[in-house]
Amino acid sequence: MFAVYYENSIMHKNHVQIIEIPYGYPIMHKNHVQIIERSIKMKPIEITEQNFEQEVLKSDIPVLVDFWATWCGPCRMQGPIVDELAEEVSGVKFAKLDVDANGRLAQQYGVMNIPTLLVFKDGKVAGSAVGLQSKESLKELLGL
Repeated sequence: MFAVYYENSIMHKNHVQIIEIPYGYPIMHKNHVQIIERSIKMKPIEITEQNFEQEVLKSDIPVLVDFWATWCGPCRMQGPIVDELAEEVSGVKFAKLDVDANGRLAQQYGVMNIPTLLVFKDGKVAGSAVGLQSKESLKELLGL
């Protein structure tokens, strides 16, 4: 297992973007590199009923959860927008929850149409959007 230390917390390898260093670049000791706060970009993680509480409700940063399904056309269009935003925005965790595999969570949060995007802050829903959303509207939803 591989983990990254990030602002007093440990993140699993599936939560960070891995960057390849081209051959020939020197590797520097951490004391020689300036660390920029919240510079690690997070890619969307898969949320299940098993990890929902830990990854979403107990998160110390806001979480945007995309409720989707493989058969949903607008969901397939929303996915790349969420992925792109995750590459650009730091300080927010992005997650995807398949409603077919995790119906209990979809029902618990009143998801009747998909895609539905919920923003969680401090374990509570702080914002929501239903239907295909632009990157700009998602930024607005996140307060960016």
